Amino acid sequence: MSEDQAFLRLAERVDAARHPTERAPARLKSRLYSVLMRQQAAAGALRSLSVIRSEGRPLCVFERSLELLPIGEHVKAMNPCRVCHARVLGERFEAAPIF
Repeated sequence: MSEDQAFLRLAERVDAARHPTERAPARLKSRLYSVLMRQQAAAGALRSLSVIRSEGRPLCVFERSLELLPIGEHVKAMNPCRVCHARVLGERFEAAPIF
């Protein structure tokens, strides 16, 4: 086997490891996300939705509507994902109808 072939095989294995064909189920991802959000909220206040959007990060429709409301920044720093219908559906259904 030539050196080129050895490196090509190694590159294929690394690429396969980076991009596995099987993905974690959506329900597992949603549950992990919920746990991480609870831990983050318990550690202290979250950044305001206005700050997050100004940094160029996207907001979901629910977060965007909260950001536009004339409410205080302390409310915008609360975790809206904890009461989001999409998160609840995502935890219970594998192919949740979330659009």
